[in-house]
Amino acid sequence: MSGTVTAVSSNGEYSFTKPNRESITLLAGLGVEGDVHAGVTVKHRSRVAQDPTQPNLRQVHLIHEELFDEVGAAGFRVAPGELGENITTRGIDLLGLSTGTLLRIGDEAVVEVTGLRNPCLQIDNFRAGLLKQVVGRDDAGNLVLKAGIMGIVKTGGVVRPGDTIKAELPDGPHRPLDRV
Repeated sequence: MSGTVTAVSSNGEYSFTKPNRESITLLAGLGVEGDVHAGVTVKHRSRVAQDPTQPNLRQVHLIHEELFDEVGAAGFRVAPGELGENITTRGIDLLGLSTGTLLRIGDEAVVEVTGLRNPCLQIDNFRAGLLKQVVGRDDAGNLVLKAGIMGIVKTGGVVRPGDTIKAELPDGPHRPLDRV
C-alpha cells in the first residue's frame, strides 16, 4: 500500500490551522521540528490538562486529501493544513491501516501509526457544520472518525510534497485504529 505526500504543514504557535511549508523535518521521538505539538510528552492542551506526563502519541497528524474532496461535495471548502494536520496524503487508505503500521515517507522518515485523531469542536469553529462531515456512522451503526490519523516519529527525516509513502503493516492480526 502506498501513496503520496501532497502538502506539509507546521506551526510553532497554538492555532487550529497550520501554514503549508516547502518541507518539514521529523525528529525521532519528538515529532515535527518547530511544531507546537512536538515533544516526548503530550502537547495538546486538553491532554496536558488531564495529565502532562502522558507519552505523546500524537506527534504527527496525517490527513488523506480525499477527505477534502468528500467534504467539498457537501459544500465545505478545506485546503491542506486547515484542519491542523502536518502531512496531507493522497492514494493511501490511512483510516484502514492497522495500529503499529510503519509509514516510510520520502527517503528517510518513518512514522509509526498510533491511532485516530479524535475530532473536536474546533472543527465546527473553523467551519460550522464540518464536524458532522468528519464524524459519521458506518452501515452497522459504528462510529467512524475521518479526521486523520496520528503517529510517532521512529526515524527522522525531511518530508516534502511529492514524497512517496509506503505502508509496512505490522505482523499479526489487523488491529483497527482507535482514538488517541
